[in-house]
Amino acid sequence: MNRVVVVGGGLAGVRSVEALRAHGFGGEITMVGAEPHRPYDRPPLSKAVLLGTTDSTIVDSDLDAMEVDFRPGAAATKLREGVLETTGGELPYDGLVIATGAAPIRLPGDGPQHVLRTIDDALELRARLTSGTRVAVIGAGWIGAEVATAARKAGCAVTVVEAAAHPLAVALGPVGAHTIPWYGQAGMDLRLGAAVASVDPGGLTLADGSFVEADVVVTGVGVRPSVDWLAGSGIELDNGVVTDEHLRTSMPGVVAVGDCAAWWSRRYGRRLRVEHWDTALGAPDVAVATLLGDEAVYDPVPYFWSEQFGHMVQYAGDHSGARLLMRGDPDAGARWTACWIAEGDTLAAVLSVDRPRDLLQGRRLIEGGRRIDVEKVSDPAIALRDCTAA
Repeated sequence: MNRVVVVGGGLAGVRSVEALRAHGFGGEITMVGAEPHRPYDRPPLSKAVLLGTTDSTIVDSDLDAMEVDFRPGAAATKLREGVLETTGGELPYDGLVIATGAAPIRLPGDGPQHVLRTIDDALELRARLTSGTRVAVIGAGWIGAEVATAARKAGCAVTVVEAAAHPLAVALGPVGAHTIPWYGQAGMDLRLGAAVASVDPGGLTLADGSFVEADVVVTGVGVRPSVDWLAGSGIELDNGVVTDEHLRTSMPGVVAVGDCAAWWSRRYGRRLRVEHWDTALGAPDVAVATLLGDEAVYDPVPYFWSEQFGHMVQYAGDHSGARLLMRGDPDAGARWTACWIAEGDTLAAVLSVDRPRDLLQGRRLIEGGRRIDVEKVSDPAIALRDCTAA
């Protein structure tokens, strides 16, 4: 293998480049990215950048020293075996890393709507978040909550519109309802069970015909994997690029990482696609090892975090099919944890609110697959690490 092309200029892309050199690959590396910027981190966009504490989140990686031919502003348009087609021309390859990420979903309507995915999105939105500005945030998920937090800190009048019965319904199920008081405490208007029909000039039209006036509309209803350019390539697609546990795709010499990759998890016995920083950071090493002929396995415990309304919210695991057990009373104080117990009394997932030790210890229990004492887990005075069954 003499030439490797990495398509995608985000964190997963740059970590793939670093992994190639770390694994001893001495051939040509070309990295293409649709954006005109050098690789940067996305999590701070809805946090530090919106809050005005930083203007740049560029990843500290010396592409020149690694002899990488970096081509910003070159979007992938088509793939055929052995050749990547881009807006900047064709690139032949011996090995290919797909790291094209995901794109935010926009809602119908003729009114202006902001999304938050790129550094340009964040800087443009930040400039609009001024005191007294009426901001409507569509979606009370992770991004919506963080945008609402930043807007309120900037002195905006914030309305959050959520189609579900409570915030974080998709991500956390009923547990998300415990975050409802945070919106009121922050002085926001939270409207639940309110579907948006269209984004119009001057605000939002809801499904019931009512209108929400707004100077700025931010849409935060999720993303879709950026894989349209792979249509007709022969690569299997299903909610992203389908890979095995080695991050190998259905096309020889091609692997996929990051937000666009739907990989097979041995741990959970099903396919996962996780749109978070930890995946972009950890998957490239396994993908590159696979590309270079090793049989490394990617099977992490998914992890992500959110900073919203003055709370640090952290989640690890996958709670699909597990039963919920609360650790502490969310109504009694700010610090609490939710645990999900899988069949066989193993810990499947943990969500901690301002209890980082619970998250760290819970994540280790999930990784170890050890049986736990359910009665002990429900007592927040007992450290999670001490809740294993005899």
